[in-house]
Amino acid sequence: MMNKKISIKDIAKLTNTSITTVSFVLNGKGRISKEITKKILEVAEKNGYEPNRMAVGLRTGVSKVIGLVVENIGGPFFGEMAKVIEEEADREGYRIIYCSSDNNIQKGKDVIRMLSQQLVDGYIVTPMKGLEKDIQNLIANEKPVILIDGYFKGLDIPHVLVDNYSSAYNAVEHLINAGYKKIGLVTADIDLVQLDDRMQGYKDALKTNGLKENKKLIFKSPFHMDKSEATNAIKNFIAQNKQMDAVFFTTNYLGIMGLQSIKELGLTIPDDLAVVSFDDNEVFSLYPPGITTIRQPTYEIAKSAIDLLLSQISGDKHDISKVKLRIPSKLIERSSTAIKKQV
Repeated sequence: MMNKKISIKDIAKLTNTSITTVSFVLNGKGRISKEITKKILEVAEKNGYEPNRMAVGLRTGVSKVIGLVVENIGGPFFGEMAKVIEEEADREGYRIIYCSSDNNIQKGKDVIRMLSQQLVDGYIVTPMKGLEKDIQNLIANEKPVILIDGYFKGLDIPHVLVDNYSSAYNAVEHLINAGYKKIGLVTADIDLVQLDDRMQGYKDALKTNGLKENKKLIFKSPFHMDKSEATNAIKNFIAQNKQMDAVFFTTNYLGIMGLQSIKELGLTIPDDLAVVSFDDNEVFSLYPPGITTIRQPTYEIAKSAIDLLLSQISGDKHDISKVKLRIPSKLIERSSTAIKKQV
């Protein structure tokens, strides 16, 4: 294989043909003899020829590239979904450009603008408030968009995510059925619809089961607070609410910081405090005595999103604007929510 990137001009020289002939063959145009076509394709493959996707996109309107914008591509949840999306896209000859928004509106706007300049064929985006117009502009320009792990209230944009409301409701009801009545909630202080749904599930589970909501037992951790500060803040919240007998963490990173806080306070799980966390992680299965979690259907979410997007890119004329998939989660019961001992 040649070390230097081979061009159409190089292939023409190697095959003793014209640049036009090589271009026709590589782009499937013109009536070129089978013998010459075979010769050119063999030389191109042998020398690792790769077309300039942007140039091809400008000429054909198809780049075979998908833009993926998620909250944090380095996190395990989004990392697992990205792997599924990439594998499924690759089967259809598409490549992925990955971007993280870090829940920063300006960064989200910037990466969407950058991707639109790359002429990508479609988008899978984790939405956040403030990006509505940017995403609506993509759709207005006839670019398919699928929202993942969130949605915009009141807007008909297809989306796929876990059933956040039912997941939280079921987890809190599980605590109630195990005998816990003073159930706290720790969430992130950021305006995300999925966290709103988890909060509402928590509140409705209490109400349905005849328990009064206590605002003192709800703590919103500042999103951009560093790990040590957030851990201390959670520790203070738990220490100030000694009546609390159980706590529900709405994200796994809050759950992990919560475990650290509980340990530093010298409390025992579940005797002093029962624990449930959203989004299963291997840490929760290993941490004594085993932490009950909500396991998200990561594969199903990612597979549904990429299938919907590819169908739209391939020309499916069905209107999917009202497709709103909420996929059930699974409650993984471990010893952190064992039946409460009666004192």
